[in-house]
Amino acid sequence: MAHRNSMHTRSSSTPSAPGVVSAAGGNDKHKPDRGACAPRRLDDLLCLDDFEAAARKYLPRPIFGYMAGAAERNRSLRANRAAFEDFDFVPRVLVDISKRSQTTTLLGHHYAAPFGIAPLGLSALSSYRGDIVLARSAARANVPMIMSGSSLIRLEEVVRANPDAWFQAYLPGDDANITALIQRVAVAGFKTLVVTVDTPVAANRENNVRAGFSTPLRPSLRLAWDGITHPRWLFGTFLKTLLRHGMPHFENSYATRGSPILSPNVERDFSDRGHLSWEHFALIRNIWNGGLVVKGILSSKDARIARDAGADAIIVSNHGGRQLDGAVAPLRVLPGIVAACPEIPIMLDSGVRRGSDVLKALALGAKFVFVGRPLGYAAAVGGEAGVNKAIELLKLEVSRNMAMLGVTSLDEMDASFLIRSLDAA
Repeated sequence: MAHRNSMHTRSSSTPSAPGVVSAAGGNDKHKPDRGACAPRRLDDLLCLDDFEAAARKYLPRPIFGYMAGAAERNRSLRANRAAFEDFDFVPRVLVDISKRSQTTTLLGHHYAAPFGIAPLGLSALSSYRGDIVLARSAARANVPMIMSGSSLIRLEEVVRANPDAWFQAYLPGDDANITALIQRVAVAGFKTLVVTVDTPVAANRENNVRAGFSTPLRPSLRLAWDGITHPRWLFGTFLKTLLRHGMPHFENSYATRGSPILSPNVERDFSDRGHLSWEHFALIRNIWNGGLVVKGILSSKDARIARDAGADAIIVSNHGGRQLDGAVAPLRVLPGIVAACPEIPIMLDSGVRRGSDVLKALALGAKFVFVGRPLGYAAAVGGEAGVNKAIELLKLEVSRNMAMLGVTSLDEMDASFLIRSLDAA
């Protein structure tokens, strides 16, 4: 097995943002602070689901459709949420929770909460400088942010905005391009690399086609009308980007620039990944000296292979339902994967919307969870202030629910706090 290098450690946490629940949890009764620059339209957004409703109004139909949709019949997308609904809490009472804390240590870094920002492709199309917005908000809140390999801003710019950001790679189809991309990520200064392994072929995202979305986008009268009828997005995101930064391109799929996001005839190179194997993962482990995370595993057998091949952590994920429709919800296989690989942190994404979801995943063995779409919606409707508020809302929910469960430290969360809904009935 390739040698695993030690993780970079950060010795202290970033101070809490205004309005964020402190480690002691003493200000649960207060609403999160909007902040001096936060738009007043954010005042009525009280949970992560509210950001989706707001984004539906703000974004043109194709852009919202890309963010919200999944593969084929959206069965896995719905199943991700349903899995969390299968569990009820069993709270403890008369526990002194006044000094509770949700701080978490992961891969040598002390984070202020047990959740982070999942990779969100094309973020700069739905919000102005979207990847940088997410990176800055993550740094402010002291939570991890995973930059997507399908982003439209150069990875070098994002890591300057947040030196602790992680980078997620969609592997090119040959050894030379894999090596070149990994070397570029290392030179840029990223310390944690996430390799997504559940995309051997492009998914059947017919919902994107129905919404008028393609990559690249094709100029059309319908596309123009969608933009004109959403002037705040048109002027505040798309035209502002064109004027200040030129036409966005896929910047980080390779070591070199890819195709533009808007073109009448250019095709995006999705690369042939059908032949990729664990030998390519071993290649990456040999040339990458930082933390190495595998994302997209749903099988305990694959989890053990990843661990033995040198993975420092695993993210159990079905890509938010965007790849294989009918793939099992990550929460359902999480306990088995945790049992198979107790030596390394097992994390989860797909379907997390509430603080209660975060705590249910932790009770079933996850070390950490990642949230995707809701934070993309928050960036779209409110920019950095929107993401700040969304993170604060989720932290507040985690802290409040810890109090009502009788939990003072996240290390206490285990399966004894849960019961299956059917069992309870």
